Amino acid sequence: MTEILDFQGMPASSPARIHTVRDAVFDLMRRFGLGTVFANPGSTELPMFRDFPMSFRYVLGLQEATVVGMADGYAQATRNAALVNLHSAAGVGNAMGNIFTAYRNRTPLVIVAGQQARAILPFEPFLCSSRAAELPRPYVKWSIEPARAQDVPQAIARAYYIAMMPPCGPVLVSVPVDDWDQPAAPVAPRLVSVAVRAQPSIIDRIGAMLDASERPAIVVGAAVDRDNAWDDIVALAQRHNARVWAAPMSGRCSFPEDHRLFAGFLPAMRESIVSRLAGHDLILVAGAPAFAYHVEGAGPHVPEGAALCQLTEDPDTAAWTPVGVTAVGSLRLSLRDLLARPAPAVARRLPPARQPTPRAAADMPMSTAFVLQTLAELRRPDDIVVEEAPSARPVMQACLPHVRSETFYTMDSGGLGYGMPAAVGVALGKPGRRVIALIGDGSSMYSPQALWSARQLNLPITFLILNNRRYAALQDFAPVFGFAKDDVIEGTELPGLDFPALAAGMGCKGLRVEDPRRLRDALADALDSGEPRLVEVRVA
Repeated sequence: MTEILDFQGMPASSPARIHTVRDAVFDLMRRFGLGTVFANPGSTELPMFRDFPMSFRYVLGLQEATVVGMADGYAQATRNAALVNLHSAAGVGNAMGNIFTAYRNRTPLVIVAGQQARAILPFEPFLCSSRAAELPRPYVKWSIEPARAQDVPQAIARAYYIAMMPPCGPVLVSVPVDDWDQPAAPVAPRLVSVAVRAQPSIIDRIGAMLDASERPAIVVGAAVDRDNAWDDIVALAQRHNARVWAAPMSGRCSFPEDHRLFAGFLPAMRESIVSRLAGHDLILVAGAPAFAYHVEGAGPHVPEGAALCQLTEDPDTAAWTPVGVTAVGSLRLSLRDLLARPAPAVARRLPPARQPTPRAAADMPMSTAFVLQTLAELRRPDDIVVEEAPSARPVMQACLPHVRSETFYTMDSGGLGYGMPAAVGVALGKPGRRVIALIGDGSSMYSPQALWSARQLNLPITFLILNNRRYAALQDFAPVFGFAKDDVIEGTELPGLDFPALAAGMGCKGLRVEDPRRLRDALADALDSGEPRLVEVRVA
């Protein structure tokens, strides 16, 4: 996210104006750029919003998971932390799935959770959070319930700095309901440098290995796009004529997928990763784990005869990487340090190009490939796709290439319920841009309340629901765990869902498309409408 948080040029707080905890926190929010609050209200949060500044924006979500998903998308889109307000233990519990996703996404969120009044906490009152700081752990970077009301503003300032320091992530401050009206002194924001540079000797070693390699490969992860290093990774790949793979389960697009050097997507299986990287003598993993696995595997982590190098902003990821050399620091700075080295004396030959995907037929029922190829033809290059359709992801990777920075978002966690609200947050954070929420029918049931928020905010989002009437990802994955091809898998069929009716109930226009001849016009109309629309497509 942001490299430098510099508040020195902002007007100083006026002690005469700041009398209460609420005043001091509002002042911090204003100067940290946290004037948009994502929330679902509860009784213990009401005093926070008395005299809410007219310049602030309250974004209401109808369920706490939706609230956190919207804030996650907004924070990623704006490259600044987002402020979230949740209701004590119950609200934080409802939100935990998307708090976990924010943690995996490395998204900076400052979560302020309500708490019962201090005077009655010893009596385990109704709606209290008896272990408020422990509840969200281990999926927040830091959490606290301040010892005194007067400590709340300083705790929120500290939370913001921690959330924004790489690797970014969510933090939580629990605030008792009676703290907001207590007296408090102002807290002045500080200049905090959060750009960490990797050790030069390690960068030199990785650079020398890259120069000496005959057949290098680069594996890119979400941190490349998060750290604004898109142009740098493209320049490094072109300098070395290195094939570029997308890391398993990456939540961002970090390399143009129509580029001559782009090789494809690595699966989250050890043996398959080794097979696809076979023939390379050096593998440089940039901004990703090495590697994210989904199922148990065996054997080496890299092909025989290949060396592994890694650039990561995350010390924990560096610590469990099983082999190779790792440099910990900003991805952008590490890549620029590699690019500052002299170019290799002899240019390598270009590796083989990735083969294009054949055009799908307009069959009925439609294939997912036909739907996504049609969408690819209609989409503008700067349109943003927020995806949560696990079974369709391999088809999307083949048929819907993302070619610009900050035009693709999904969850690094694998947890459902992120995509629809994240699309709302991204649209808020990128005003004027068209957003496409590409969602599976099963995924859409986790946070459908996002449709209501999208309608209330009148955001230009097309919710494209790929309806195959089942949890296809589970059915496709079942053979890994010993199911036969024709076995019945309990709980994976989803008949009878009516998505246009669901959209109408939330105030959105929606329609169902089953005839491939109607698809192009339906998608074009939704994309050009400038408002939230839902298009359900029945796919085979």
